[in-house]
Amino acid sequence: MEKNVNKCEEIVERDEKVISKASRAPYFPVVMKKGRGSIIEDMDGNEYIDLFSSSAVLNTGHSHPKVVAAIKEQVDNFIHFSTDYMYAEAQVKLAEMLTDITPGDFDKKVCFGLSGSDGNDCAIKLARSYTGRSKIISFIGGYHGSTYGALSLSAISLNMRRKIGPLLPEIEHMPYPDCYRCAFNKERENCSLECLEYMKMAFENYIPAEEVAGIMIEPIAGDLGFIIPPQEYMDGLYKLCKENGILFMVDEVQQGFGRTGKWFSIEHFNIAPDVMVTGKSIASGLPMSAVIARAEIVDSLNMPAHLFTVQGNSTCARAAIATIDVIKEEKLMLNAKKMGYYIKKRFSLMEKKYDIIGDIRGEGLSIGIELVKDRETKERNDDAAIKITYRCWQKGVLLIFLAENILRIQPPLVIKKSELEKAMNILEETIEEYSLGKISDEALDMVTGW
Repeated sequence: MEKNVNKCEEIVERDEKVISKASRAPYFPVVMKKGRGSIIEDMDGNEYIDLFSSSAVLNTGHSHPKVVAAIKEQVDNFIHFSTDYMYAEAQVKLAEMLTDITPGDFDKKVCFGLSGSDGNDCAIKLARSYTGRSKIISFIGGYHGSTYGALSLSAISLNMRRKIGPLLPEIEHMPYPDCYRCAFNKERENCSLECLEYMKMAFENYIPAEEVAGIMIEPIAGDLGFIIPPQEYMDGLYKLCKENGILFMVDEVQQGFGRTGKWFSIEHFNIAPDVMVTGKSIASGLPMSAVIARAEIVDSLNMPAHLFTVQGNSTCARAAIATIDVIKEEKLMLNAKKMGYYIKKRFSLMEKKYDIIGDIRGEGLSIGIELVKDRETKERNDDAAIKITYRCWQKGVLLIFLAENILRIQPPLVIKKSELEKAMNILEETIEEYSLGKISDEALDMVTGW
């Protein structure tokens, strides 16, 4: 049954007249009216099973009662009180909780902000301040945000960089350890970690290691397509940092707070980073970020080098406290593992039937499905990604694609097995429709995406 989109389309038309195009990557004309758990309703009364959690922001689902109650209780008392000049208990309590759940048996402190982007800016400041060095290394294909510092770290879209330079200096980019699309044309079974050797070569020839303050990596590269590095690479990278006095920094903005079945994706590698950046799902939809780092690193930054008027806002902090409580109390990390296993199993069965499925990867409820035209050549199938997500939207399942050809499957961690089963049935029906050439080309004209 086709969706009714009259009211939604009218709002989208108004949006185009007054909202910056630089802040939109349009997929579908969905204008949300309300949501509960994993189900959302748009302004036309259409319901959808949510498989992307508002870009991995709503790990606790839409309008979780405990989060809503915490927000309401806080705003009944006060919305915000200056935490840049004075103090707020909710902010302190949240910082204590964050230092408790993040990896590392050492003293930690927290820098609050408003988004993952400013969190990555903070990481740059901390690394340079603590080490007295200037250079930062990040990775090709990484996305870290849209402020100048975060954008300078990112290397995934030319449109992000056009016409706004110069960006921050002294930031270098290295190949990400992508075993499916290796930059060095190696297969995993016969590679010698050429990607890590390349960095060592760079240190020997044109990047003095003693000038590098920090290396920033996504332990699971989200917008690159949920790429998971080999354990040997992460161990080697960490060792390289320790040998050269370089801070090992991780971006957990997309993968944090239980999404991968652990509090943070770096825990899959048994590594405790010096600096960790969080955001997105930390406050279940309210604007907040937090950088958690070794106490001595945080203390190296002078006031007011990372001060924002509403950072650690008490209302957002109460939402974040409730978010952590819900993840613990409802065992959402366990549910992420179970539901993630179910999704992968379903796709593994589909892989035997449909040649367009080239790779299935991810941890917990952070899963990427690579769509290809040919499994041998691994040629990207952009049309398939557009048409399949478009048709799923028409049928009541909301998911998007990234890196042009990868289905992004990141439902709320509260999703029920019955909801997921229904969504996966629709997804499989849609993949079959595509394979039979039954999905029209209208999606190609409508969907822009990344």
